[in-house]
Amino acid sequence: MSKALYGVSLIILAAHCLSASAQPILQPNISATQAKRIVDAIIAECSQPGDLVTVTIAVVDRAGLPVMQIRADTASPHNWELAFRKAYTARTFRRNSIEWRDRMANDVAASGQQSLANVVALGGGVPIMMGDVPLGGVGVSGAQGGQEADTACAEAGIAAIADELE
Repeated sequence: MSKALYGVSLIILAAHCLSASAQPILQPNISATQAKRIVDAIIAECSQPGDLVTVTIAVVDRAGLPVMQIRADTASPHNWELAFRKAYTARTFRRNSIEWRDRMANDVAASGQQSLANVVALGGGVPIMMGDVPLGGVGVSGAQGGQEADTACAEAGIAAIADELE
């Protein structure tokens, strides 16, 4: 009899645990529409005058997966990868990639993070945050003025949706 009660107790306990853990996790994320507005704002703000797009831009979601990416008409082969990795780095560490770059230069204990896939210690990536909650990241490569300009361009893109992040 006690084995039967023990078995029934385990079944009830397992059913309770399964029902408690079966709840969906709802997390905010960047939408494709928002990503497009970010990309459009960066092109308007940071592309050199003329018909050609001169910056490469990547927008990643909260999981670090690409939502939208555009390659500059004038891009070097490495710009596509760098834009993605800058966005991924900013999302992963919830800080501008230029800040993370500077931290890596001075923090030997954390320097192993540089060997993680898809991270890069370069400026040009900015996290998309809703308060303390990460929604994604933006990465820019190829702006005139180097990494600081890439960072400013990514920030300008996020500013285009700032009212939706409050």
